[in-house]
Amino acid sequence: MTLIGILQQPRIPESTALGEELKRWLAERGVASWTAAPWDDEPLAAPLNETALVIVLGGDGSTLRAARWTVPYDVPIFGINVGRVGFLSEATPDDWPDKLERVLRGEHWLERRLLLHAELWRGGTLVQPFMALNEVTIGRGAQARVIRLHLRVDDDLVTTYIADALIVATPTGSTAYAMAAGGPLLPPQLQNFVVVPVAAHLSLNRPLVLHENARIGIQVEMSHEAFLTADGQKSVAVENGDEVLITKHERPCLFARVESPGFFYRRLMGRLGFSWPHLIPAPRP
Repeated sequence: MTLIGILQQPRIPESTALGEELKRWLAERGVASWTAAPWDDEPLAAPLNETALVIVLGGDGSTLRAARWTVPYDVPIFGINVGRVGFLSEATPDDWPDKLERVLRGEHWLERRLLLHAELWRGGTLVQPFMALNEVTIGRGAQARVIRLHLRVDDDLVTTYIADALIVATPTGSTAYAMAAGGPLLPPQLQNFVVVPVAAHLSLNRPLVLHENARIGIQVEMSHEAFLTADGQKSVAVENGDEVLITKHERPCLFARVESPGFFYRRLMGRLGFSWPHLIPAPRP
């Protein structure tokens, strides 16, 4: 590796200190690096086309932001969790030196996670495209009033949801908002979408799992405000009659991993407050 990027989270003081430590650690091993601490909508002025790895110092929100910058360049992400959850992170502030050393030696594997490509259309005109690693959500605004969401899959009408919101999530996003809304947990190896209604009223209230090449269309019907939000970060107002088209993104998001592929289940149980050994029955005497 010739160049490594370090993305800090400006809202977390520990991220800045760890970034300086990382920069020194890499320099001692003859590895060049750059450091950036952009805010949410700030463009990233960094040589990503020359970067072999981006280290993200933050939580899952920081990783979601990083994906928007790294995916176009096929640069893998190595996350060190200094945030609250860290489902996507590979290391912690305590164990990162050993794990990062293994990555530098090439003792890692690349995990490819499915991304969503979404487009908001209004009157036959493209309003804005979106990319999402977790989910795309179409939901009501401040008023506590339901909206109608007509779901089409591969141009066939499937159902009409009357709900607060509709979530279209990736396997990565199945552990986020979709899980909180009662959706299934999908391992990242799957290449599927999951569609989950939020507070459905007099309509289908079960999640749907769709194949990776599904072309999803959602037409919005309401008389009040609603919003389309990608990864809980980028949001735009939706108008009555708008249509949201969602497909698989042409590129995956890459992660540098040193743990075994089964890490997903261990980490999930840990983040949910369950200790993995507790799930294994005690041997019979």
